[in-house]
Amino acid sequence: MSKTESPTPCHDGEKTVTQPHKKALLNRLNRIAGQVKGISNMIESDRYCIDILTQISAIQSALNAVVMQLIEDHTKGCVRKAIWEGDGDVAISELMGVLKKINR
Repeated sequence: MSKTESPTPCHDGEKTVTQPHKKALLNRLNRIAGQVKGISNMIESDRYCIDILTQISAIQSALNAVVMQLIEDHTKGCVRKAIWEGDGDVAISELMGVLKKINR
């Protein structure tokens, strides 16, 4: 890490963290992967566009649920810890940056 980079408050330079809802997140992501494969099959089989779009909408909702769980876990874990340790501004800026990216 260069002198101009500061570590994220929760990770002390390491970009790893134990996910409190790891099993649930992985299960959800595996279901999403299956749905994406299903959409490929639907397109390959020349399925009705509305049916495909409906499945895409379901995947977007499922991904949004993953995003919200990760945001909640990050806020309750890393951001809370950073505020407690006096690094709240850095953690909040980092979180706001990713929320802006998600909201594009």
